[in-house]
Amino acid sequence: MKLRSIKCITFALLVGGAGFSPSTGAGAAEPIRVGAVLPFSGGVELYGQQAKLGLDLAVKDINAAGGILGRPVEVIYADDKTRPASAVAATHELIERDGVVAVVGPITSRNLNAIVPVAESQKTPLLYATNYEGGKCSRYVFAFSTVPNQELGQLLPYVNETIGNSYFLLGADRIWPHQMFDLAQPLIEKLGGKVVGIKYTLGTETDFTPLITQVAASKAKVLLFALKGDGMDFIRQADDQGLLKDTTIAFLGLSEVDLGIFRGKGQNMVTVVPSVATSDEPSVKAFVAKARAEAGADVAVSNYVMTHYNTLIALKAAIEKAGKADKEAVVDAMAGLVVPSPTGPVTIGQDHHATMNMFIAKTKGSDLVTVRALGEIAPQPGCKLADR
Repeated sequence: MKLRSIKCITFALLVGGAGFSPSTGAGAAEPIRVGAVLPFSGGVELYGQQAKLGLDLAVKDINAAGGILGRPVEVIYADDKTRPASAVAATHELIERDGVVAVVGPITSRNLNAIVPVAESQKTPLLYATNYEGGKCSRYVFAFSTVPNQELGQLLPYVNETIGNSYFLLGADRIWPHQMFDLAQPLIEKLGGKVVGIKYTLGTETDFTPLITQVAASKAKVLLFALKGDGMDFIRQADDQGLLKDTTIAFLGLSEVDLGIFRGKGQNMVTVVPSVATSDEPSVKAFVAKARAEAGADVAVSNYVMTHYNTLIALKAAIEKAGKADKEAVVDAMAGLVVPSPTGPVTIGQDHHATMNMFIAKTKGSDLVTVRALGEIAPQPGCKLADR
C-alpha cells in the first residue's frame, strides 16, 4: 500500500480488489473520501499499521458490496509522525485540500487533543478508535474504543478479587497514564485496596533495574501498567529479574500487536479489551482469517484492527441513513446507530461514545486468551455533549 505524507491510496482504482465491475456503475461514481491521520513513524507505528489494516479491510468489504449509495470509498492516509504539529497539518490538508467527509484517527491522546479543535472548526466528523481517558464530548467527535469505566473499571475489580489488593502504578509520563492513574486511585480505595507506589518513566530508560527493584520492594501484588513504545522492554527485564513470580501485571491498553515485543516473557498478564483474536466465535475467527489473508498469516490482529474497521462500517450506515454524504447529516445520523461488528453490536450513544462487548484476557504463550466475557459495557465518558 502506498502512503503519501500526505500520500494517498485510491481504492476505487483497484477495480478487482474493490469488487466493482463496469456493469454496476459504482466504479465510475465520484468516490466518498475519508481521511486517516495515523502514526506511520515516530515510535507508535505498530498501532498505525494495525489501524490501517482495519480500514483497508472495511474499504474492501464496503466496495465489494457496492460502496455507499453506489459510490466507492477512498481512504487518504497521512502520517502524523506521532507529533501534534504534524497531526494538525495533516488534518487541515485532508479536510481543506482533499475534501474528506470524515477523518479517522489519530492514536495518541496528545495528537487527539491537537486535532479535535481542527475537526470542530472545520465541522468535520472525527472518528477516534483508540482507547483513551475520556472527556472528549463534541458534536464532531465519535469514540469507537474504550473509556476508563469500560477498561479500568472492569480490570480493577477482577484483579482485586482474584490476585490481591496492593497496587503499584507504573506509567509513561504522558497524558493518558496520568489521567488513567488519577481515575484508578479512588477506584482502588473503593475496592478496599491500597496504592503502595506510583512512578512515571522518563521514556529514556534502557535499563529498568532500578524501577523493577522499587516495585519489588513495595511488595505490591498488582502492577498497574500503562507503558507503550519505549517502555515495553520493562516486561522482559522484569520477567528475567523474577518480579512476575510474586506480582501480576494488570496491563492497560495491551493488545496482540504488543506481544511479539515480549518474546515469550510476561505470561499471565491481564487486561481488558473489546476483542480477542483467539476467540472461538465464528464471526471473530472469520474476521481474523480475512485480516491474515490480506496482510499475511503471521500478522497480529488486535482490537485496533477491529475498532478501526468499525469506524467505516458506522460511517457507511450513517451516510445511508442520512441519504447523502454530507458532514452535518452524517453527524446527526451517527448518534444512536447500532452497527454490526464481529464481536457483536456496537451502539453509538447520544454522547458519541460506544457501547460494546468487553473481555478480560490474559497473555498465554504468544497470544491473548479470553478469561471472562463481560458482555456489553456502556461508556461513561466523563463529559456531556453540549446542545448544538
